[in-house]
Amino acid sequence: MNASAKPLAGIDAVAIVVGIVVGAGIFRTPPLVAANLPGEPAILGVWIAGALLSLAGALCYAELASTFPATGGEYSLLRRAYGKRIAVLYGWSRLLVIQTGSLALLAYVYGDYATRLLALGPNSAALHAAIAISAITAIHWTGLRMGARAQRWLTALEIAGLGLLVLAALWAEPAATAPAAGPLESSSIGLALVFVLLTYGGWNEAAYLSAELEGPPARIARVLVSSIAVIAGAYLLVNYALIRALGTNGLAASDAPAADVLQAAWGPGGALLISLMVAAAALASAHGTILTGARSAHALGQDVRGMGWLARWDAERHSPSNALLLQGGIALLLVAAGAMARDGFQLAVEYTAPAFWFFFLAVGVSLFVFRARQPHMVRPFTVPLYPLVPAIFCASCTYLLYSSLAYTGIGALFSAGLMLSGVLLFPFLRADDRDAR
Repeated sequence: MNASAKPLAGIDAVAIVVGIVVGAGIFRTPPLVAANLPGEPAILGVWIAGALLSLAGALCYAELASTFPATGGEYSLLRRAYGKRIAVLYGWSRLLVIQTGSLALLAYVYGDYATRLLALGPNSAALHAAIAISAITAIHWTGLRMGARAQRWLTALEIAGLGLLVLAALWAEPAATAPAAGPLESSSIGLALVFVLLTYGGWNEAAYLSAELEGPPARIARVLVSSIAVIAGAYLLVNYALIRALGTNGLAASDAPAADVLQAAWGPGGALLISLMVAAAALASAHGTILTGARSAHALGQDVRGMGWLARWDAERHSPSNALLLQGGIALLLVAAGAMARDGFQLAVEYTAPAFWFFFLAVGVSLFVFRARQPHMVRPFTVPLYPLVPAIFCASCTYLLYSSLAYTGIGALFSAGLMLSGVLLFPFLRADDRDAR
């Protein structure tokens, strides 16, 4: 692809990355972080640490993306580095854990805020979450897609919601500052980082914009660094605003902190307005998750014998209908499990985290694999301070993988078992040799 055929300007790429990462999670994860840390410095510090670790990972992805600009995401990258088995294990994990867990997580964000608009009983958040998954899956299954204009409006509502939240927090009377609850513990830091880095997640998908980015391939590094700087600034400002308005204890106790801040500042009308904005943002994120998740499941069906039904494409509806239905069904099961837990959103985070960090680690290690296997290959961008930066990224992934298993609940162990069950597919892999797609 020549430079004139690359339609994506740098500022457009930054906007896409920020739009992917700044999802509905920032409206829900701050209480979970605050509940695990003793005071404001620790809370803000862990969000800064999350930004730095994300930056280290982004630099690693920038090298991989600029070297293999048309690899098509982690599936193809893992296949190129380790072979088809690991790639299929990743596709299996996306279907059962990563993508469906993320869908349940977003649905619970929607449910927590939709309940502020219309309570549906004792399990209101779970009911709203199930309705959202069913409705969006049905829309995709019928072939109808939310237009680009609607998506832009939903994203605009999300950004407006962040601005409104900060404005309201500065307007409201500051909450009393509680003293630090106690010393920092490694388990608390590890669990808080799981939530923080999940909220920073998404830049890894954007790293593969390099195939469409104007200018030299190395420009993707500047895009990723600029994007993470913008995101980190926004997240720190939001957390500072939440702590100022609610206090650390009030933030830790809140299920819908944005609504609580607007309630304190401008009364019930403000709480309803922000709840509507966050609910719309969660639906926008869930819409994209359903779209991409079903297509990766469709690709998995093409690689595994006996799963061809999953790869069927409905030409009339222009959608992978069977993959959509299976994905929606799994996500609904996860929502039902969350309804029986103390916190459905937290259970979804714990369920998703082990697979997420395992494959993040695998991608990080692949950089060392490619450096050793192809030392003389032209790399438009190379990670600075190699091997220190990728080693830091891999070490953080290893620690977060450990934390997601050691400091969380049964959901994490169950998801790890499901991920490993993908090895049962190995005897059924199709005998082809598509190592790069």
